[in-house]
Amino acid sequence: MKCFSRYLPYIFRPPSAILSSSCHAEADIISTVEFNHTGELLATGDKGGRVVIFQREQESKNQPHRRGEYNVYSTFQSHEPEFDYLKSLEIEEKINKIRWLPQQNAAYFLLSTNDKTVKLWKVSERDKRPEGYNLKDDDGRLRDPSMITMLRVPVLRPMDLMVEATPRRVFANAHTYHINSISVNSDYETYMSADDLRINLWNFEITNQSFNIVDIKPANMEELTEVITAAEFHPHHCNTFVYSSSKGTIRLCDMRTSALCDRHAKFFEEPEDPSNRSFFSEIISSISDVKFSHSGRYIMTRDYLTVKVWDLNMENRPIETYQVHDYLRSKLCSLYENDCIFDKFECVWNGSDSVIMTGSYNNFFRMFDRNTKRDVTLEASRENSKPRAILKPRKVCVGGKRRKDEISVDSLDFSKKILHTAWHPSENIIAVAATNNLYIFQDKVN
Repeated sequence: MKCFSRYLPYIFRPPSAILSSSCHAEADIISTVEFNHTGELLATGDKGGRVVIFQREQESKNQPHRRGEYNVYSTFQSHEPEFDYLKSLEIEEKINKIRWLPQQNAAYFLLSTNDKTVKLWKVSERDKRPEGYNLKDDDGRLRDPSMITMLRVPVLRPMDLMVEATPRRVFANAHTYHINSISVNSDYETYMSADDLRINLWNFEITNQSFNIVDIKPANMEELTEVITAAEFHPHHCNTFVYSSSKGTIRLCDMRTSALCDRHAKFFEEPEDPSNRSFFSEIISSISDVKFSHSGRYIMTRDYLTVKVWDLNMENRPIETYQVHDYLRSKLCSLYENDCIFDKFECVWNGSDSVIMTGSYNNFFRMFDRNTKRDVTLEASRENSKPRAILKPRKVCVGGKRRKDEISVDSLDFSKKILHTAWHPSENIIAVAATNNLYIFQDKVN
């Protein structure tokens, strides 16, 4: 496991947090983090419906070490709070997911979603403005036609660089339940959105209709036994996707078999050990995130206590299981009482699929090297992270004598949790969202 050093002490402090740095406003809590396909841009969404895009600094000959620092590129309000009058329901503005589209031209495109509505945003730069209109004066007011005596040719004048975010499409009114996932297809013409009971397939050009490709809603809602928790398209095959459930199962579907993918092509489930059965078994087996590897050969899933790697050719059990925080097994009762047991942690692959990362409590995040089987626990906190200082591995002790550098399981702070992380697609740069702070770490380069 390579060590990660603190590369960028950039902590995003939104306007409402500047007034009181000790307590963070609910709206500033980061709810999703996503690198674009090149890693040059990093987007975060928060509970206040805002999207903040960071851009990577270009390398300069004077300061080669500054390569890799991310600075704010654009900030815009993606979603507003709404009210569904038919159901007397408030719809939060919180951004649940952001997904980038591959860059085709000078502009960038991304999808963002709250519980009900997906939006396609175009982010573009403007450094010139047209001047010398015939029918308008310089302030934009219409001129009196009788005063126009000559024809002027408009010219483009340089101006300060401006980054504009404009909504190009709004995909609404297709979900009865809360959207938990969006995934862009490898054909780049379609994407899917998943809620608790249904998955819809959209064309980027058509906003007023979508195709329902999965529907697990029973005729009688009292017979409901599971819900969809996450869904993702295969990175290379546009006909294949997976979705996970609250029962700890994963279904692989092929859209070529039928229009409605009610019958799965493959069903991944690990048989439960009867000796470990408890009141909490069903809750902690619920899968909170599912991700295809970049190669498309493996699926990674995260449940409450573990990360599992599945081979697409083996359905009966995972090929790898990593314990994220097994020391919490004895604390499940208190975690149930404070609702932490329902936290939804995400997981990510590195660019070569050799290391996986996921979050934990006390601002800890875990890394597992699939080749060496070594793992490390690191902490994202302002107190012990100076710029360019090497992060020290952290250890949690369970009972017995505690060493100087260990932290007791009883003193973990469960209000500090890392649910959202992202890994640069080709380099060892990671982004970690700790409540309302964004940390970026880079692999130590000698």
